[in-house]
Amino acid sequence: MTGPQRIADAFAHAPGTAALMPYLMGGFPTLEGSLAIGHAYADGGADLIELGVPFSDPLADGPVIHAAGTVALRAGATVAGVLEVCAGLSERLPVVVMLYANLVLARGPEVFARTLAAAGASGLIVPDLPLEEAGEVREACDAAGVALVPLVAPTTPDDRLQDIGAQARGFVYTVSVTGTTGERAALSDRFASVIERTKRATDVPVALGFGIGSAEQVRQAADAGADGVIVGSRLVRAAGEADDPATAVRDLVSGFSQALVR
Repeated sequence: MTGPQRIADAFAHAPGTAALMPYLMGGFPTLEGSLAIGHAYADGGADLIELGVPFSDPLADGPVIHAAGTVALRAGATVAGVLEVCAGLSERLPVVVMLYANLVLARGPEVFARTLAAAGASGLIVPDLPLEEAGEVREACDAAGVALVPLVAPTTPDDRLQDIGAQARGFVYTVSVTGTTGERAALSDRFASVIERTKRATDVPVALGFGIGSAEQVRQAADAGADGVIVGSRLVRAAGEADDPATAVRDLVSGFSQALVR
């Protein structure tokens, strides 16, 4: 089964009203620790995992995820090491790798896409790769059986949204708010409009992320029509604060998963 097929299957057969996709910072607090956290996500009911590769200048990351990436880099995390984490988790559920364009371009899109596929990755998110420059990476990912997942924001113009949606693979990562990642107190009033707008532009599932950090917000995102819900900073923060990170995040993910069951 190719990466896009695994992703489609995860969305189609999610036991809840939407697929749950927790974010994992690879290498945080260590490579072994992040693998344990990823397995705890699966144990808690995750349908897919977004696996971040730490980077020195992460433009889309808020303070919690940025700090976790800094810890991971200081602990010696590398792209190769994080892809070993991917290989360990991909046996259980689809893994979508998130990293920045320099890490792809430095290795070459074809080589990198094949490396992702060899590690069992189902998809790739590159937040700083604009539509106009994504063609070569998308072609390489298509050839390797990896879905290049685009991002759209509330500020994306309609015509551009149509172009992005038409070329989307796997799903469209829909950013709920402008700005970087991080927990927000009130967002539900914005969910329906950004989800509906994105759904009109694409035939693949629409996953909502950025700022979602509570079971109530997870449920609200699904009720607003999201096919998938992405939770990041809340889980990374819990892992950093807990004496037993795996148990802490498993319990949180279980609560998020239960919020999606009707």
